[in-house]
Amino acid sequence: MEANHSVKVTVQAVVEAPVEKVWSCWTEPEHITKWNQASQDWHVPRAENDLRSGGRFVTRMEAKDGSMGFDFAGVYDEVKPHEQIAYSLEDGRKVQITFADQGGQTVVVETFDAESTNPVEFQQAGWQSILDNFKNYTEKFNYTE
Repeated sequence: MEANHSVKVTVQAVVEAPVEKVWSCWTEPEHITKWNQASQDWHVPRAENDLRSGGRFVTRMEAKDGSMGFDFAGVYDEVKPHEQIAYSLEDGRKVQITFADQGGQTVVVETFDAESTNPVEFQQAGWQSILDNFKNYTEKFNYTE
């Protein structure tokens, strides 16, 4: 899968939750497995996350019927708690996520290098769907610090 580094795609959501809760749900494996899929016929049986510069993450994504699956994996380039995460995927594409605390709400903006296999609109729709799942999960999850 060749990367198309010239095309950057952005998705975003306003999550009705404080940044501490948003950060926890975004970064902790026990949460990642509950929201990180683009459609209901996929799931995440496991996630590993070493959240630090140079740390590695692996999210196993599989179709629920077992017909296909892949590891979404990479290495963190930069981690600023409650503010920003930047990472490089295994194919060299870059992803940056920012978390903007707006007093009880958090704006999550994700920008990624498009890959050249699928149309950009398809990729944007898939990533937005995952981000929408994240928003819905995080807003419903009962969080206590």
